[in-house]
Order: sequence, then C-alpha cells, then structure tokens
Amino acid sequence: MTPDVTKVVAAADYSIVAEFETGERRRFDMRPFLNYPAYSALNEPGVFMRAHVEYGTVVWTEEIDISPDTLYFRGIAC
Repeated sequence: MTPDVTKVVAAADYSIVAEFETGERRRFDMRPFLNYPAYSALNEPGVFMRAHVEYGTVVWTEEIDISPDTLYFRGIAC
C-alpha cells in the first residue's frame, strides 16, 4: 500500500515535491498533465501554487487532485 502524502510544496516550474508519511520525498513534474482537461485549470500559476494535502492526497480544488500512487511510483526521489 502506498504511503499517504503528509506535505507538498509546489514550484513555479509546475513541479511538486511530495513528502510521504515514511519520510520519503518525491519530485513530480506536472507539466505533461496540464494538457489534460481535468488538469487544465492548473495552467494558471496562482491555481497551481495552491497545492495542499487533504486526507493523504495532493489537491488543488474540490475537483482537482492527484493520486499518492502516481506521485510515489512516478516521482523522482529527492
């Protein structure tokens, strides 16, 4: 089972660094996802920078989130 995200930091280059309950940190590039309709609102830097954690998941709005599995398995350890 993938650990929950406990902290997230969004960067101006549209990447995020997620810290997991294990203490591991992963950097994830969101730029490829911004072309998908579900994530298109994140093209606005002000919206993207609002990334935060709710219930172990990174969210931006009530409609936009990303799975901890995606961040953990596709992110780069940092």
